[in-house]
Amino acid sequence: MTAPADLEEQAELLRVLGHGVRLALLASLISGERSVGEIETQTGVGQPALSQQLGILRKAGLVLTRREAKLVFYRIDHARIALVSGLLDRFAGTVIVPKRRADDPFLRGSTAATFARVGRTA
Repeated sequence: MTAPADLEEQAELLRVLGHGVRLALLASLISGERSVGEIETQTGVGQPALSQQLGILRKAGLVLTRREAKLVFYRIDHARIALVSGLLDRFAGTVIVPKRRADDPFLRGSTAATFARVGRTA
């Protein structure tokens, strides 16, 4: 059984995600890190609403920030999103399939022969 504090945290994450503007902001970050100005241009969400909604996403741990001089860059915290995905998968009764990384040997020119070599025992 999940502890009540964990349930409250999970409920808060779902509340944060249940907002159209915040979902649009996250969607703008799917392809990678963006500056606040780039997010504003892409989504059409202006100040101060943009700052407010990014702050909520940051507080919930769904985005990470990086400062470069006067610019602030945002990116999705994939580990935190994976927690939300796992929660929803448990409700749906599905199996979590880990996302393959770019350095996964099976993604770099893999063939059936590569698989056979990896799977063969000496």
